[in-house]
Amino acid sequence: MTARERPGPELLAPAGDRERLEAAVLFGADAVYLAGREFGMRTASPNFGGDELASAVQFAHEAGVRVYLTCNTIAHNEELKRLPDFFRQAAGAGADALIVADLGVLRLAQRYAPGVPVHISTQAGVVNSEAARAFYELGARRVVLARELSLDEIAEIRANVPQDLELEAFVHGSMCVSFSGRCLLSSYLTGRDANRGDCAQPCRWKYALTEEKRPGQYFPISEDENGTYILNSRDMNLIEHIPELAAAGISSLKIEGRAKSAYYAAVVTNAYRHAIDYFLQNPGAELPAWVPQELEKVSHRAYSTGFYFGGEPGQVLENGGYVRSYEVIAVCTGRAGSRTVLSQRNRFFRGDVADVLEPGGGEPYLLRLDDIFDESGEPIRTANHAAMTVLLETDREIPAGSILRRKMKHD
Repeated sequence: MTARERPGPELLAPAGDRERLEAAVLFGADAVYLAGREFGMRTASPNFGGDELASAVQFAHEAGVRVYLTCNTIAHNEELKRLPDFFRQAAGAGADALIVADLGVLRLAQRYAPGVPVHISTQAGVVNSEAARAFYELGARRVVLARELSLDEIAEIRANVPQDLELEAFVHGSMCVSFSGRCLLSSYLTGRDANRGDCAQPCRWKYALTEEKRPGQYFPISEDENGTYILNSRDMNLIEHIPELAAAGISSLKIEGRAKSAYYAAVVTNAYRHAIDYFLQNPGAELPAWVPQELEKVSHRAYSTGFYFGGEPGQVLENGGYVRSYEVIAVCTGRAGSRTVLSQRNRFFRGDVADVLEPGGGEPYLLRLDDIFDESGEPIRTANHAAMTVLLETDREIPAGSILRRKMKHD
């Protein structure tokens, strides 16, 4: 079954470059969102140039996966003159939708890419049915709702807008202490404009008070003796709430993370793919424990359910926030005779035990790496060269794209 044929809410995954795009597609995305070289909210990602964009869309479409192109920065006058060519290029590449935040950019998109549907970005801050309806009347096919809504509020919006207006919502990944990401901290503190894709993330810096006549002395803002991270928000995680999200009328479940790694894109997409499919096949049943556990195997801040169930998610006050317990050691690239071909990512040793995640597979499994060889077939004790080819002798056939990882040791 291709992505276009799957029932249930759409699973929308991030793609910051070609490797991350391929990971998202391979591990079960129904659609991906990505950016060109300009006008996207994640300039830290490599993103996609003209020919790269066309190639990316072709690759995704061959797998039955839709591609949404972000154009959701707040464009200034001097940028407007470059938008017509950007939109013509997007239409020519075959993008399935354009994600915009600005009314002027919306009009230009309709003028220069008239056949391409328009989605309204979360940056527009839609939190009520009248705003959603207004964008619909202006020609929008979909509204990406603000993160600050509860499920009850989303259900009310769904009940009061046209049924053919799609509602999209973030269900996993980084959140921001400013409203729907509209923040000026980065501009004030570093000169980098968060609303034009260049956020320096000062919300995650460590803050303390100082007193004018006592330079060098730092006074904590909370009881933490080392200071506090008062602006450092938690990460969203709705993996165990797919039924409630669907019941509220959300059309598309969106994973945040275009600046995250291909490993992140693969693991999180895979987990939500299984969660959605399990919900559809087993309504009312509890999600298998391994599925939410997968989300503990990527780098993340403390998880919360965001605003969906009322209240606020709160901040991580004690540290910079990230929890990282697993690392990728290799990715399977195919077969060489009877042996599995691995591309090394981090050093590993003969006898190590890998946790293996297969695309399209089920629960990950453990595999002992007892027999490893270099590219010429000579036995080796250690795979210690970056991206080196390693041959693995094993009775189990491991499909290409599979990820081998291990639990990290912490002192």
